Amino acid sequence: MIDFADFLAPGVAADDVPELAPLAAAAPLIAAFITLFRGSEAEVLMRLLVLREIGQEADAPRWSPDALRGRFTYLDTVKLETVLKRLRDNALLEFADDGLYHLSDLGRNAVAAIAMLLRFSADEDTELGFLTAQLAGLQAVGSVTPEALGHLLSKLNDLTWHFEEAIASGSEFRILASRRRLAANERWLARGTEILNGLLADPDVSFDIARVAQRIGLAQSRLARADAGFQRALNKIEAQRVTLGASGISSSDVSAWLRRLDAARLASLADSALSIVPELTLLAGGHELIDRAETVLCDEVREREIDVALPPPDAPDAGLVPEQDDLALLEHFTRRLDDLADAAPLGAIVAGGGFAPAAYRLSLLALLADGETAIPATGPVGDFMRLAVDVTFGDRLVPLEEDGIAAISDGHVTPRTPQANAPAAALPLLDA
Repeated sequence: MIDFADFLAPGVAADDVPELAPLAAAAPLIAAFITLFRGSEAEVLMRLLVLREIGQEADAPRWSPDALRGRFTYLDTVKLETVLKRLRDNALLEFADDGLYHLSDLGRNAVAAIAMLLRFSADEDTELGFLTAQLAGLQAVGSVTPEALGHLLSKLNDLTWHFEEAIASGSEFRILASRRRLAANERWLARGTEILNGLLADPDVSFDIARVAQRIGLAQSRLARADAGFQRALNKIEAQRVTLGASGISSSDVSAWLRRLDAARLASLADSALSIVPELTLLAGGHELIDRAETVLCDEVREREIDVALPPPDAPDAGLVPEQDDLALLEHFTRRLDDLADAAPLGAIVAGGGFAPAAYRLSLLALLADGETAIPATGPVGDFMRLAVDVTFGDRLVPLEEDGIAAISDGHVTPRTPQANAPAAALPLLDA
């Protein structure tokens, strides 16, 4: 028995609230949904995943524990067992005497309800589609209730209010979005009309059902007229649209661009463009205004205001020197390699001055070992590329522990002799 004492007002018993009776009677079904949706989002999604996968097997609805583990190999075994136990303990999943799992009646009903909600597309109104489909099913089995019709009527009135508010706002974007929403739900409105025609044509339908059905018909009529209201509002907006010069860009395009910007970007655009208080206060009477008008009409002032002459050009800065790259490290490294007498390991050639200069030298050696890079005719880079040395890179790392370098590729730099063959280059590695 559910205890409502903490929620009811003093002196009120649960039997005094008739609206609680149908909910209390459906406690097992409600407990099933509580089981599914209690906990973190990940836990809820995992329970729904397992329950839906078990329920989708129509030809063989019973599962052995090994079959379930094989089906959910992508889930952690312990977590899977926890989910199965939670579903089994709360009557959503049953474990038969033959050692096989299968969905209970409550579990199958829950899976079917969730599947119906998930089938609607993102453009459609999920609530309207679900309510209409539910009403169609109730009509098919002859169990339509005023409560089910009331839910649909409430949704239609809510849509009508939403569309009327969009038209009253005068916002082109809200009107277009509402129009798309109405177009996406046309099939549900048409299906609702068919259901109403069937209900009102039945001579045995109850008065309460007929009364709500007529109100639904009026609500659908208002929605049918909403599209014409959208078009009239868009025509007014089109008449007021402003085109920015001959660019072809309209005020709607500018508004759409502004709507895509975040708050920080909008604030930066408005910076120095708006002032909280007026920067200049003008106090003038009639005589002052007349004097100002006479001055503005003066030919001399008019010519000065329409003067469009360009300002004089600025003198160029003769002392401005183009920025040049600092190639001192390259030139120093070129002289070192040019004076190299014998073969030396990469570590001894590269190290010195820290990790960054060492990485720079290693990249230069890799460029030199490539052999296919175009060589500039002049300049420090060309001098470096024409050095008579061969660079080899091994496929393993050797420890160095110097200048912040933990390890470096095994390789050598060797002065070239006329008989030496160019060695094959490998990918250099430098580990900090």
